[in-house]
Amino acid sequence: MNAAGENRKRQARHTEDSRKIITVFGSSRPREGDSHYAMAQSLGAALAAQGFTVCSGGYGGVMEAVSRGAKEAGGRTLAVTAEFFRARANRWVDEEVRVTTWQDRLFELVRRGSGYVACPGGTGTLVELAVVWEMINKRVMRDKPFVALGDFWQPIIERVRQVEIGHASKWGESTERLVHFAHEPAHVADYLASKLSRSASTVP
Repeated sequence: MNAAGENRKRQARHTEDSRKIITVFGSSRPREGDSHYAMAQSLGAALAAQGFTVCSGGYGGVMEAVSRGAKEAGGRTLAVTAEFFRARANRWVDEEVRVTTWQDRLFELVRRGSGYVACPGGTGTLVELAVVWEMINKRVMRDKPFVALGDFWQPIIERVRQVEIGHASKWGESTERLVHFAHEPAHVADYLASKLSRSASTVP
């Protein structure tokens, strides 16, 4: 195979690998025994069963739970942490990517994901949800599915969506729902696998 062919092959492998990373956002507050912790742990296991690498912010709560679920199911985990928070990744993380600021962390989490899941959370998760939603809405990135797990974010998303569909607009949310809702972790993993498989089949 010539050099050009080898380069195309490497690029194809990189594309295939990058499509296997799912970034999960969620609160740092839940602890083992909490329902949100258990749900995130099940999500990690479901994503690993589909062959995804689970990427998170790397700290406690949902981030720990989803990483733990993936690891216990035999999957691979990745975390993006920041010096700003003065903490290291939890023990369920295989690879820690260290950046400086929380802004760097946010956009590195977005950059690395080929799909996203928003679990229940506070202001930090709300920012992450809004950034991903807006980047998909404005077509800054394409073919990256986004799922909200459970009904925690549904009232907020539906309220904002009323503004988007209430006026003529060229942006994505005005014509189609860009955030999918799923109430079970297995349904989240199935949806992401289906969407990414479909997207991969259209890549030349």
